[in-house]
Amino acid sequence: MKTLIFGSKGMVGSSVSKILEQDSKYELILSNREKTDLFNLDETKKLIEDIKPNVVINAAAKVGGIYANNTQRFSFIVDNLKINMNILESCKPFSEIKIINLGSSCIYPLNAPNPITEEQFMNGKLEPTNSPYAMAKLSSIEIGNSMTKEFGHEIINLMPTNLYGPHDYFSDSNSHVIPGLMQRMHKAKIKNEQEFLIWGSGNPLREFLHVDDLARAIKKVIEVRTNESLINVGSSEEISIKKLAESLKNVIGYKGLLGFDKSKPDGNPRKLLDSTKILELGWRPEIGLNQGLVDTYKWFRENIGL
Repeated sequence: MKTLIFGSKGMVGSSVSKILEQDSKYELILSNREKTDLFNLDETKKLIEDIKPNVVINAAAKVGGIYANNTQRFSFIVDNLKINMNILESCKPFSEIKIINLGSSCIYPLNAPNPITEEQFMNGKLEPTNSPYAMAKLSSIEIGNSMTKEFGHEIINLMPTNLYGPHDYFSDSNSHVIPGLMQRMHKAKIKNEQEFLIWGSGNPLREFLHVDDLARAIKKVIEVRTNESLINVGSSEEISIKKLAESLKNVIGYKGLLGFDKSKPDGNPRKLLDSTKILELGWRPEIGLNQGLVDTYKWFRENIGL
């Protein structure tokens, strides 16, 4: 099964490559920004035409946390639109290609009832801090649905909850919550700082999923038939940002106090996905949050350090 993975060096792409290469039926073709300019439609089309893959996994995206999404709004919508449009348009002549498109739970409305089902798609106002990124992902789903109806493509859009794990992007200000907290708290430990400030109130509830569990979900939907075009992938477990920080404090071994900077935005107060559809396909998350944090911090120390 010739499988082309876009974004193969990112967190999701790296994990998918690791999971799929353990199965001999997959022939992996790995594409990253050095190999393919996804902003260039002709270059993207040529790659698809030359390889003629059986499966395309779109794990390429410009991603970041609340601060990055809210301050780089133009590039988050434009860059992600270009990536998604060029990949999907390049696949248009080949309806036999199975396409797995990776989205995000941020596509759902701000006030969607929890747990959030796939039926909430395009059903209300988006959370304002990351609405440009969400709009790009919503557009890719709509383009994919249009291709399916008009040309017969099989396109499955997976909407994962908040991801974390090895190969994540660790930054003080532009990361998602777990890598951002992990890097900053690691620095605070090294500097023996007496207090560690957490952005926001600490009250929002979040659901987290280890990236290897998402990779196994991708493998599952490649190998089964489903009529669903939009499928949530979550752990079905919630934790407050405050309790997450306390867990990270234990994993990292930070000895100072935790404080909260309420001048920073909280984002959505609660966001729990209803993952019934992926569970019915036979997938289950395997990595608990605490073990996942331990593994991620080990990878961070060995590969990033500070």
